[in-house]
Amino acid sequence: MRNILAIAQRELNAYFTSPIGYVLIGFFALLFGWFFYVPLAYFEQQSMQAGMNPTQALNINQMLVGPTLMNTTVIMLFLFPLITMRTYAEEKRSGTIELLLTSPITDVQIIIGKFLGAMLLYAAMLAVTTIHIGILFVFGEPEWKPIATGYLGLLMMGGCFLSLGLFISSLTKNQIVAAMATFAVFLMLWVINWIGTFVGPTTQAVLAHLSLTDHFDDFAKGVIDTKHVIYYLSFMAFGLFLTAKSVDSERWRG
Repeated sequence: MRNILAIAQRELNAYFTSPIGYVLIGFFALLFGWFFYVPLAYFEQQSMQAGMNPTQALNINQMLVGPTLMNTTVIMLFLFPLITMRTYAEEKRSGTIELLLTSPITDVQIIIGKFLGAMLLYAAMLAVTTIHIGILFVFGEPEWKPIATGYLGLLMMGGCFLSLGLFISSLTKNQIVAAMATFAVFLMLWVINWIGTFVGPTTQAVLAHLSLTDHFDDFAKGVIDTKHVIYYLSFMAFGLFLTAKSVDSERWRG
């Protein structure tokens, strides 16, 4: 465990010794603020109309929190390739991958450490957004359980993206190539359920099950379904497994 935490701290320090960590958090906060403001303005408009009609009840979780968290997944699609592109590609380019592979640390410890470091950066990005959610509790009365469920879904979905990004980064020494390839795969997983509308019902059901965004819908609504949890955990485990195989082949080639 000590080795894993050391690798995670090393990765986290690497993000913040360069501008990339601050830039990513800044962009994430900026885009989240915009996605928060748009439904907030609409909710305020509907609230004013509802004040003239007492029978019309508005749910702040359904009208504001849920759509905001769903839109947050769009930010992940564009920013996460920038988080994972350097994890292994930069190690290969700078030659430090040989030091890692020959150190008294197992491949699994390295992979989990890098994954944990990326997750900690993502958690810091999400932590910034709690300022917006806190405003809702100051001026309104939202339900906290659906919000916590939505953030849990964002963490798990983000873990899937990061595990896959680690694998793609381990395949090349060029960060730009890693980022572009990661974005392409993310986009494919994003639109895979749309492709299902042009095929038969059986294939459509399979493609819908593979869609990362479809599994997040219930989380955004405040519902925790075990099938979605199992899917996300399995996806993360599979991504890390592929990364381990890639790193193992790199060790043999080295």
